Amino acid sequence: MRSGLCYLMCSPTHYEVDYIINPWMEGNVHRSSREEAARQWEGLHKILDELADVQLVEPAPGWPDMVFTANAGLVLDKNVVLSRFFHPERQGEEPHFREWFEAQGYVVCELPTEIAFEGAGDALLDREGRWLWAGYGFRSSLESHPYLAKYLDIEVLSLRLVDERFYHLDTCFCPLSDGYLLYYPPAFDDASNRLIESRVSPDKRLVVGEVDAVNFACNAVNVERTVIVNQVTPGLAARLASCNFAVRETPLSEFLKAGGAAKCLTLRLTEPRTVEMPQVQVATRTVEMQGHLLDSALMTEVIDLILKGGASFQILDFKVGQRRQDTSYTRLQVTAPTAETLESVLTQLIDRGAVLAEEAVRDAELQAATQDGVAPQDFFVTSIYPTEVRLGGRWVVVAHQRMDGAIVVEPQTGTARCALLRDIKAGEQVVTGVEGIRTRHQKALPDREREEFSFMASGVSSERRVELVVEQVAWQLRRLRTQGGKAVVVAGPVVIHTGGGAHLANLIREGYVQALLGGNAIAVHDIEQAFHGTSLGVDLQRGVVIQGGHRHHLKTINLIRRCGSIAAAVEQGVLHSGIFYECVKAGVPFSLAGSIRDDGPLPDTEMDLIQAQTDYARLIEGADLILMLSSMLHSIGVGNMTPAGVKLVCVDINPAVVTKLADRGSVESVGVVTDVGLFLSLLVRQLHYLDH
Repeated sequence: MRSGLCYLMCSPTHYEVDYIINPWMEGNVHRSSREEAARQWEGLHKILDELADVQLVEPAPGWPDMVFTANAGLVLDKNVVLSRFFHPERQGEEPHFREWFEAQGYVVCELPTEIAFEGAGDALLDREGRWLWAGYGFRSSLESHPYLAKYLDIEVLSLRLVDERFYHLDTCFCPLSDGYLLYYPPAFDDASNRLIESRVSPDKRLVVGEVDAVNFACNAVNVERTVIVNQVTPGLAARLASCNFAVRETPLSEFLKAGGAAKCLTLRLTEPRTVEMPQVQVATRTVEMQGHLLDSALMTEVIDLILKGGASFQILDFKVGQRRQDTSYTRLQVTAPTAETLESVLTQLIDRGAVLAEEAVRDAELQAATQDGVAPQDFFVTSIYPTEVRLGGRWVVVAHQRMDGAIVVEPQTGTARCALLRDIKAGEQVVTGVEGIRTRHQKALPDREREEFSFMASGVSSERRVELVVEQVAWQLRRLRTQGGKAVVVAGPVVIHTGGGAHLANLIREGYVQALLGGNAIAVHDIEQAFHGTSLGVDLQRGVVIQGGHRHHLKTINLIRRCGSIAAAVEQGVLHSGIFYECVKAGVPFSLAGSIRDDGPLPDTEMDLIQAQTDYARLIEGADLILMLSSMLHSIGVGNMTPAGVKLVCVDINPAVVTKLADRGSVESVGVVTDVGLFLSLLVRQLHYLDH
């Protein structure tokens, strides 16, 4: 008995896998059998003709994929939204389908030429007529969804496809009668899966596994309680039967070679409309970027961030620099299914130097903090890069730049500053959202300096590059000493254990270090070595454990505590050598941040964590170079509070530490995986070579 439903099909007269526009076509070009395809198509046509009315569109030579009529357009009532094919290989089908729909009396709606939309392959009506599921990510653009809502007067639910094998929504998603849904969750991003789960109750969700998914079990034709499909596993067939669906399998292997099956070969012309719902409101903003977008791979990174963030983009303008020193410019339209998603993506783009298009720029949005130490929930989180906010129609530089802070504005003075959450006071005006914010990434270095510091590109250096990095660091330290610059060292106790203490003391004595940061341990081990020649009871000259040496570090702490401080021990003639002796003698400030594992601690160790962070931030202010030596905790902490423009060199035998620092995003950081004692000895040797 026929259902009263109507479908459109097109015979495979000209069908052939003639090109590659999806992963299924790879390896199948000119390997399909037109005769077998015709037999399989007739099998599907026969089953469908038993259940519904089938109409045919005349196939056109030269367009082998016309057989996949699901992509002709999207039909609701007597309205059809024609497809705008993404690939040129299919764009010639559009006038043939338009002619057929017009001849049948449909109201034809067409999208702007620059917006891709591939019909019912990427837009599937809920079988209860409540809303339209619309896919995007590979063939159809998110920008098409507002048009679908407008033309068809229906709510549109946007689903992002993330697995290129399932390039159309109908390859992995099939709404069924009575509110059931057959789908493959891994084909979608997390946000889309949450949306699906919010609209379809668990008892109605029929999840397929990968075996069924790759056999296109979801690419099925649902006619009331019948599901026509290429092939399903016995388990899925039983699950469908338990929901009162009869499965009709028909082989369609020839069409799988082109990436299609039962649903792709049909277009449902009779669709229900039982409820009118609000139209979709996607969020769109235009951003601009300028710089070395191609050389730095920034353009690729930006596009990747947009797509991974659940948004889509359209390049409105792209001007490539003609010469090496020229910058490039791009103007992008970024579209997201929700305002929250768009704001999340824009925040990441702003961190990378994007600005909202000038005609859209408004003053920064401000919101008062309601309690001490707490920012408004949607506050803008700062990065390492110099940031500006728009206040009263002008751009204002944010002072005290650092990452992971908020921006506090003083309306009376028109100034702005970075502030840690704990430092925010109730009533202060905090920047929220993404309006009126821009970051400034570093400009390219002059040619000579770029050559001298070619190693200063974010990444991790292996042992093979240690000598090259040492040469460059030595050159930089010598230049800073000559020009009155500032170099800061962050050091851990491994410096002492590896025999690097004497070399670091040498650097301090000769004026190459202007501040030293560390913890209780490096000071204890350095002073223990000065007093006893050991570190944790190990003789550093012979590498053997000294009998009773385990007591040395506690006796060291006790003696310094008796003196009152490290500086007092030097002044009293108790401490005669070592890193901290040289700091005191040279007037180099140091800060020791305490931790729960510290013995003693030394009187100089700051056990108030917040005060220690404040001291660190004070000492790195104005730094030109920070040399981080085998201290994971303190190095990462310093990296987080250091603005862009400061060169970072992280030396550690543990690659995880240097990778973490390199990943902070600064183009002026480098990680060196090597023994820190070896690094320091080579550095001192190179500096002596330069001096003589």
